[in-house]
Amino acid sequence: MTTPLGRSSGPEGAAPEPAAARAAMFGALLIASHTSTLEHLPQLVAAHARRVGLSEVLIYLADLQQDVLSPLSGRPAPAGAGEGEELTIEGTVAGRAFQHGEILPVTVADPCQFWVPLVDGTDRLGVLRITAEDADAARREDMERLAALVALLVVSKRGLSDSYARLVRRRRMSLAAEMEWRIMPQRTFATERVVISAVMEPAYDVSGDVYDYAVDGRTVHLAVLDAMGHDTAAGLTASLALTTLRNSRREGACLVRTAAAVDEALLEQFRGDRFATGILAALDVPSGELTWLSRGHHLPVIVRGRSTIEPAHPPGPPMGTGFRTDTQVCRTHLQPGDRLLLYTDGITEARNSRGEEFGMERFTDFLIRHQADELPVPETLRRLIRHHLEHHQGRLRDDATVLLVEWPGSPYPPGEAEELSGVPAER
Repeated sequence: MTTPLGRSSGPEGAAPEPAAARAAMFGALLIASHTSTLEHLPQLVAAHARRVGLSEVLIYLADLQQDVLSPLSGRPAPAGAGEGEELTIEGTVAGRAFQHGEILPVTVADPCQFWVPLVDGTDRLGVLRITAEDADAARREDMERLAALVALLVVSKRGLSDSYARLVRRRRMSLAAEMEWRIMPQRTFATERVVISAVMEPAYDVSGDVYDYAVDGRTVHLAVLDAMGHDTAAGLTASLALTTLRNSRREGACLVRTAAAVDEALLEQFRGDRFATGILAALDVPSGELTWLSRGHHLPVIVRGRSTIEPAHPPGPPMGTGFRTDTQVCRTHLQPGDRLLLYTDGITEARNSRGEEFGMERFTDFLIRHQADELPVPETLRRLIRHHLEHHQGRLRDDATVLLVEWPGSPYPPGEAEELSGVPAER
């Protein structure tokens, strides 16, 4: 016998088995989501979760700079206003669950309310606040699985939701930043063989920086581009450069031909008045061989243990200048545990009001020290940007972008890639 929710009720009149009820709940929620909007999700999720003993479920989403967690409701928020009951990520239990990828009780006094990380794959979105009838192992598993499904639903709906954009923004966004956030991949990605995470600031006024990565079989393609200027034209330049890069790469072009395609596209569009520097790279994941070239850009840095390595390599000219010189490809072999850094000059060269550069030493020392703290990689980068902003009294004069890749050599032990990415550990 089948109920309207699709749950098998077993013998007539008997209550459904717990496992069957849980499976039916997830299935019914997924089916109901097909014709829902982002604004429908809070009520939809709460209603279905109650059927398996999760009496209250609230969705909190992190803002663009990952400073606060704001509740998602069915009422669209005013532009830039967020919603009530915001929680700071620093100094709250909800924030700690977000930072470390841990399921944590809301208070010690109430063991039936929990903060559960909301993660799409390995990309951190926010947290759920869940009230459960009890807190046994099966219930925790329900909470983890519900959070995974809600994350997928949020991601599937947010691209068509202006409410989402308003909720995660704390102030007005420039046109260039609007373009660039729309075309870049999610900030964190992981498999059992590699972890990738990126961060970019100033989030609302970034104009010329973009990052990119993509997986193609055994190869991970990587790029960081820095377009000339700090205006809307810089955003247009970066967007055209990134789109051309992807188009050329997907047609099977090598790094040299891809850089040449970007050069030609920018030259055709801007007649030499606009250019972009960049690092284009390809990592062969099984072997750790890194192939890369620089077009007028800072060289990659490899963090190995407690030291750093900057491979020597003659850069070619920036893309968009039309200078016809041979671009040299460099090959470097990573060692197990290496962290590869691609970055823009806004990280190392920007000066604060006292004229002090943040500098390469401060940049790499921060990452080395925090690697020992065993924080998830995206949390380390979030803290790096906070530290960078503090050095510049909260205001940057140039875009600052970091793309970090960790290569373990052999596959990570079970659960380690998730831990490095801030995904709740399976118990």
